[in-house]
Amino acid sequence: MIEDYKNKGLLLLKKGQKGMIHAIFSRFGLILLLLVLQILFLFSVFQRFEEFLPHIFGGAVLLTFIMVIYLLNSKMNPTAKITWLIVIMLLPVFGVLLFLYTQSDVGHRLLKARSNYIITAGKEKIPQSEEVIGHLVKENKGVAALARYMQRSSCHPVFEHTEVTYFPLGENKFEEMLKQLEAARHFIFMEYFIVDEGLMWGRVLEILAKKAAQGVEVRVMYDGSCEFALLPRDYPKRLKALGIKCKVFAHVSPFVSTHYNYRDHRKILVIDGHTAFNGGVNLADEYINQKEKFGHWKDTAVMLKGDAVKSFTLMFLQMWGIDETKEETVDFLSYPSYPVEKARGYVIPYGDCPLDDDKLGERVYMDILNRSLSYVHIMTPYLILDGEMETALKFAAERGVEVVLLLPGIPDKAIPYALAKTHYASLIESGVKIYEYTPGFVHAKVFVSDQAEAVVGTINLDYRSLYHHFECATYLYRTDCIQEIEADFQSTLAKCRQVTMENVHSEKWTVKLVGRLMKVVAPLM
Repeated sequence: MIEDYKNKGLLLLKKGQKGMIHAIFSRFGLILLLLVLQILFLFSVFQRFEEFLPHIFGGAVLLTFIMVIYLLNSKMNPTAKITWLIVIMLLPVFGVLLFLYTQSDVGHRLLKARSNYIITAGKEKIPQSEEVIGHLVKENKGVAALARYMQRSSCHPVFEHTEVTYFPLGENKFEEMLKQLEAARHFIFMEYFIVDEGLMWGRVLEILAKKAAQGVEVRVMYDGSCEFALLPRDYPKRLKALGIKCKVFAHVSPFVSTHYNYRDHRKILVIDGHTAFNGGVNLADEYINQKEKFGHWKDTAVMLKGDAVKSFTLMFLQMWGIDETKEETVDFLSYPSYPVEKARGYVIPYGDCPLDDDKLGERVYMDILNRSLSYVHIMTPYLILDGEMETALKFAAERGVEVVLLLPGIPDKAIPYALAKTHYASLIESGVKIYEYTPGFVHAKVFVSDQAEAVVGTINLDYRSLYHHFECATYLYRTDCIQEIEADFQSTLAKCRQVTMENVHSEKWTVKLVGRLMKVVAPLM
């Protein structure tokens, strides 16, 4: 718990300026109305075609056949293919229209083009040290191969001389974050999925305003979904008045899409180019257990000091620069990172972009599962798997690897909870052990394997994280904190209940029904 919790810091909103009621009567209501109108429009188009279906039945059959052939030969995820095949075969005309509409990236073409350009242009911004990769090859060729792949996929080099501190709770991260923010002298970059006024953001904002007044370059970016219920649309202007530069990533648009607006789910804090934070912790009070929503909130984060911080600096600047024309990466990457010579192991900060065909987040997880020899221990709030990830989990367990999934005991959403349950029987039959955290909600995204490698970041085991969101994480190999990560996993596991086949069979029929029905459309959610 935060020691000085009575001081809530700087608050910019008055009572009644946030919350669902305010959102409903502002932008949320408008967007909801427009979405409903779009759906009605699509159905009306279908009905118009339906009048002619008796006369063009053969055409509808041909159209369905063409779409089936197209889908089977597309690069789309196999599970998503099955979903679209079902939709199109059941509703030939409407299904095709819906597919073409959602795949056309209406409202997102410019974002996609700009994002891909920035990522391509940034591949050489931080060159890979051949000396470092050479050291890694000598230690573990499998990990070195993964590092080579991550560097080729974008600009995600492997680093030495980076000290990593692991935080087992959001409270721990928050306390250290305040200290590091106070020490900032040149710039502060913050990119978070959720920002909500309260103790956590109030204390942070108080420091940011002070640092901006001192001449520190302060930039804040948060996801547009915050405008639904948490922050008013004019909030960036309020921050600007304090000297803080602010951007909202992808205002929620009223367009139906299978990649609903490509949300920015990343959590990044960079200070002066030498210190960075990453993990699952957002800037809201439930993440530090100052507000109870779903019991005790279990979350994790890491702090990096040293060479690897450059990667998070670049990731932030790439996202910030999507709507900019000025190139700024050279200016900020030139700040010294102050390598920590005593730090052991290797660190790879990396991001995952939903606008390319390279699903880096999922591939890193699968690589760990495929190379593991003793155990893979996983914490994730959601379990909505495609066929490839489910197969990787089961295959690892069937090889004799101890695969343990640690999930929430108190879920935050009913549908993801029901969808997770649909995987339980198959995983348990293959030897995967599943536990649920009885005190509350697990929001941590952690992989730890064989006392040697780990991932801490923002990437959940669900379709949204693996396919639809901008994400980021920190890959660790032989760093000193890996033992702490495993110890935290075991400590958390002691507070969990194991899920057995008996539990699966005795689950409420309503949960089973919802899960099975929603599984059909899960890839499109």
